[in-house]
Amino acid sequence: MGNTFYGDGDGLYLSNGGTATFMDVLMLAVSALVEEPWDYRFAALLALQDQNVVGRGAVGFDLEDIDWGASPEEQARNKDFVLRVIDLALDRHRWDELDYDPPFVADYLRDFRTMVAAYTLASRDERSPMAFPDHEEAATASCARHRVLSALPHWEGCVFCTAQ
Repeated sequence: MGNTFYGDGDGLYLSNGGTATFMDVLMLAVSALVEEPWDYRFAALLALQDQNVVGRGAVGFDLEDIDWGASPEEQARNKDFVLRVIDLALDRHRWDELDYDPPFVADYLRDFRTMVAAYTLASRDERSPMAFPDHEEAATASCARHRVLSALPHWEGCVFCTAQ
């Protein structure tokens, strides 16, 4: 049992342990880079992938379900933000604070980066993105202990708190 992240027909399948590690390092990176309202929404999407709350094998999302923005400029900016998050994670940002060694996560990040970079931002129809949190659900609360954004108001604690 595991989780899949999709984009343009490609899928990144990760074991439950791989998914937890993938989300940990992405949360460390996204928390360092958020600036704009859309960034906080993307951070919420990542925070909501917490298997300790949702359940093992019950997370994952499709790049198509993300509201990338209304204009080509917004879409390009938001896609660039996601790529910068992945790149910061690949630079091992704050990995020294993890209480484990993530030996395979760099490969997962490279695969995810390839998927995001290749993703074609198509014009959206009028349906609302299924997996993407709206403005009210943006991850604006920070866990003081772990210094990462959390999924409040959905549940208390960040991905590191719920793992303990």
